[in-house]
Amino acid sequence: MNLEKTDIKSGGCQCGAVRYCAEGFKRPSICHCRMCQKAVGGPFAALVVVENLSWTRGEPAYFQSSNLVRRRFCRDCGTPLTYEFEGSHIDITIASLDQPDLVAPEIQLGLENRLSWCEGLADLPTRTEEAEAAAQDVFSNIRNHQHPDRDTEAWPETTR
Repeated sequence: MNLEKTDIKSGGCQCGAVRYCAEGFKRPSICHCRMCQKAVGGPFAALVVVENLSWTRGEPAYFQSSNLVRRRFCRDCGTPLTYEFEGSHIDITIASLDQPDLVAPEIQLGLENRLSWCEGLADLPTRTEEAEAAAQDVFSNIRNHQHPDRDTEAWPETTR
């Protein structure tokens, strides 16, 4: 992990309705459990425990995914934001950070539910988004409406 334990980082959802500030990062992980797969709609959840979390814009909704775990998400765009284990710890989703590349997972959890094809992901052929867009003319008219990876005074910005 490239962050110091006391570093403060911001993040938020895809649409910008919910923003947060977090600090005290520890145990960045990838969780393959079935509950995390369903919560993020992907093959695993990339999470990091935080000691302090404050919401700086909006208030996320939550889903009680088990008797001991609550997960927060943006009610507007659906972005998964937290995994909260009752009485123990709060994890935030690494990819919701403005600089997710600074928090590299150090452990994998829930391997008994890891999808078999995850092991071969690094061996798959690759293509950049730009190459994909060039190959498919349909992408030429896409205009990104995602919140930028930084804090803003208001969203959507009036200059958009």
